[in-house]
Amino acid sequence: MAIAHNFELDVRGEACPYPLIRTKQQVDKLKSGEVLKVVASDPVAWQNIDAWASKSGNEFLGVEINDGVYHIFVRKA
Repeated sequence: MAIAHNFELDVRGEACPYPLIRTKQQVDKLKSGEVLKVVASDPVAWQNIDAWASKSGNEFLGVEINDGVYHIFVRKA
């Protein structure tokens, strides 16, 4: 089941820490309550984003994995 999102960030082909850095930059631009979908190919990106979200007060909504592509959802606090 897909999670509704307001914005999408495609970081496929980028290795950490870049997916996390770009996610932070994009979340900073969002309004409270908006959801960002991050599309990544790095298998550790979702774990790094999950850890960052909990530390930063944002909400990690989940990850969907389809054919080696990670769809990561974060809601801005």
